Amino acid sequence: MSYSKIDLQNLRNFYQNQLLNDTVPFWFPRSIDTDFGGYLLMRDQDGSLIDDDKAVWIQGRAAWLLATLYNTVEPKQEWLEGSKTGIDFLNNHCFDTDGQMFFHVTRDGKPIRKRRYFFSETFAVIAMSAYAKASGDETVAEKARFLFGKCIEYSTNPDLLEPKFTATRPSKGIGTPMILINTAQQLRDNIGDPRCDEWISKWIAEIETYFVKDDIKCVMEQVAPDGSIIDHIDGRTLNPGHAIEGAWFILHEAKYRNNDPHLIALGCKMLDYMWERGWDKEHGGILYFRDVYDKPVQEYWQDMKFWWPQNEVIIATLLAYTMTGNQKYATWHKMVHDYGYSKFHDAANGEWFGYLHKDGTIAQTAKGNMFKGPFHLPRQEWYCLQLLNEYLKENKNVVGSALD
Repeated sequence: MSYSKIDLQNLRNFYQNQLLNDTVPFWFPRSIDTDFGGYLLMRDQDGSLIDDDKAVWIQGRAAWLLATLYNTVEPKQEWLEGSKTGIDFLNNHCFDTDGQMFFHVTRDGKPIRKRRYFFSETFAVIAMSAYAKASGDETVAEKARFLFGKCIEYSTNPDLLEPKFTATRPSKGIGTPMILINTAQQLRDNIGDPRCDEWISKWIAEIETYFVKDDIKCVMEQVAPDGSIIDHIDGRTLNPGHAIEGAWFILHEAKYRNNDPHLIALGCKMLDYMWERGWDKEHGGILYFRDVYDKPVQEYWQDMKFWWPQNEVIIATLLAYTMTGNQKYATWHKMVHDYGYSKFHDAANGEWFGYLHKDGTIAQTAKGNMFKGPFHLPRQEWYCLQLLNEYLKENKNVVGSALD
C-alpha cells in the first residue's frame, strides 16, 4: 500500500486529536501534585490513583512532555507551569548527596531506591533542556548541560558506578548508547551543546560496530566487549521494540544531517531486521522478547505485547516511509498503527493499556506505574504529528510521487 496526500492529512489529524483530546487529558491536570510538587502518575484504567509513590524516570519524562508541548504545539501557561513543578521536584528531592539521582521516591520526595545506572539523569537532561527553552531559565539550562556531562562520564568510566555483575562474563548493552543518542538530540534541539554532534556519532558507531549483526540480520540487546554473541540465555535475548526505537533515533539523526544516506541505510536495516524478528504473524503486534537463535526465552512475559514497543515501531515505520518512499514501510506503519489503536487504546477513558497477552486481550488495567506514564504514547503521537506537519508542508506541491 501507499499513503495518499489525503491519507497523510487524515493521519496527521488523527495523531493531533489523540494527543490533545485523548492522551494528554488523561494525565493532566489531575496528575499534578499540588501538595508536594511533581506528578502522581500511578493510575488505573479510569484514572484513579493506585499508588502515590513517584518514579523518577517518569517525573522527568512528564516534565519533558509538558515543556515540549509548550515549545512546539501551543504556549499554554498551564503546560509551562506543569513542567516547572516537575523540574522543581527533581531538583529538590531526586538527587542524592553524591550527586547521583534516585530511581524511586515517596510522594513527598523521601528516597526509596537508587539503581546502578544513570537513566534518571538522562530523563532529567531532556526535561530540563525542554523547560529551559520554554522558560528561558539559564540556571536550568546549565543544570541540563552539567548532567549531560555526568552522563558522558558515567558511560565512559563504568567504575564510577557500582557494578551489578561480577567480571566473570563481561558484557555491554545497547541501551546506554541508544538513550544517550536521544538525550543528546533533545539537548541539542532545545538549548544547544557543542558536545552533542561528536558524541552522537560515537554512539551510533558503537551500535553499528558491536550490536548490528548483518550475517544473521539482527540487532543484539547485549554483547561481549568485542561484540561477539554471548551464547547464554541473557546474552541471546532480543528486544525488538527497543532495537527499533534505536533505529528511529538514527533515522532522526539522518534527517538532521541532511538525509545522510549511510544513516538512513543503517536505521532502515535495523528496522527491517527487528520487524522480522518481532512482529507476531499470528495475532499482530510486536512481541516483547525473542531469542536470537529461536530458543526458549527465560522471562515468562516474553510473548506479551507491551505498549511502548508498538509506539516506537509506529514512529520508526512512519519516519522510514517519509524518508525513503518505500511502500513497505507504509504497509508496516498501518499494520502496527491499526493494531495499537484497536487493542491498546481505551476509548472509554482515554490513553492506552500497558500490557496485553499474546492474543491481544488485556493482561491488567494499569495506565501508570513505575515504568509507564505520559511518555512513549504521547511522544509517539507528538513526533508523528510534527513529522507529518513537516512532510506535508514540504510536499504540498508534489504530483506523481509516492504521495499520490
